[in-house]
Amino acid sequence: MNNQIMKERWRGSVQANYGEPTIALVHGNGLEVWDVEGKRYLDFLGGIATNILGHAHPAIVQAVSKQIATLGHVSNFYNHPQVVSLAEKMKVLTGDDLARTFFCNSGAEANEAALKLARLTGKKEIIACAGAFHGRTMGALSLTGQPEKRKRFKPLLKEITHVPFGDIAAMKKAISKKTAMVILEPILGEAGVVVPPLGYLKAVRELCNKYDVLFAIDAVQTGMGRTGEWFGFEHEGIRPDVITLAKGLGGGLPLGAMITLGSANVNFAPGDHGSTFGGNPVVLSAANAVIEVIEQEDLIARASNFGSEIKRNISLLPGVAEVRGRGLLLGIVLTANIAKELQINLLEAGLLVNAATQNVIRIAPALVVTSAQIDEFAEIFKSSLATLQAGSDG
Repeated sequence: MNNQIMKERWRGSVQANYGEPTIALVHGNGLEVWDVEGKRYLDFLGGIATNILGHAHPAIVQAVSKQIATLGHVSNFYNHPQVVSLAEKMKVLTGDDLARTFFCNSGAEANEAALKLARLTGKKEIIACAGAFHGRTMGALSLTGQPEKRKRFKPLLKEITHVPFGDIAAMKKAISKKTAMVILEPILGEAGVVVPPLGYLKAVRELCNKYDVLFAIDAVQTGMGRTGEWFGFEHEGIRPDVITLAKGLGGGLPLGAMITLGSANVNFAPGDHGSTFGGNPVVLSAANAVIEVIEQEDLIARASNFGSEIKRNISLLPGVAEVRGRGLLLGIVLTANIAKELQINLLEAGLLVNAATQNVIRIAPALVVTSAQIDEFAEIFKSSLATLQAGSDG
């Protein structure tokens, strides 16, 4: 077995929506993964901010193994300890005893739930941001502010307005008493790790209060301690009405959540929404283990410290304009539009990253990353960037 054979098998049996991956990964440990040919890679993408504790973390393995041997799936007709435990933990993490959680399987599903919640206000207009990514299902895609992802699937949901991210004047112009919900990412991940101006989220919160509008934070990519806070909006000292989560929440297993906080004046009633696999005991056991490890090992503080370390190592390299983001969600902005080529070079050198845009490399390593791995990342990145620049100059 080799990567080429696996690529051909993929081509002959899998939908082409992802293109054809050039390597096939077979096992991992922490931030290291290996392909079918035995080559080792340093994983600084983390399943796109999903493997929050890396690969094969002992706490997740133990929790899932114990749960699957005890109780696999019961549907939402019945209660079980894992769902109550995780929902109670969400109350603690949000600091809101009135918080109520709906569990699903992905970030797109969490945002679909938020959309339905917004309809319960009796209003239909929603404001999202240009460049935002909220998922690819039809409702979530309607919220997504990326025309290339939307254009082939129109007509989408109506009465959704996209305004420039970070532009409070545009938000003031768009919002009104007819607005049901404003949904924002604390940091635009898919658009290249774009951080809004300081005070933007706070100003949006004030506008939502003024017009009695639900304020939803899509923390799918920023959540679970990745930015140096649990959800990513805390840096501005605000509290939204709705939080959507996924990715790191399940530690690599498919799990999403929509949380309403005490200030929200709407909640689901029986029959309003559902998910067959939402709240599955096995997946939730992983999430409970994830939170326990993050708390016990103080990984949120580590995310903040190591993010600063990466910025110091990379920001002054020739060919790097800036490193933006917070914690361990970072965008390395290049001075030239060579991100795609650099991603390929880094893959060949044994480093997994993502070219989010033509000039931005996105990284989202697991919170368990070590200083030695950051040094290795910096050396590979520096060498690959220099080699690519030298080839361009030649």
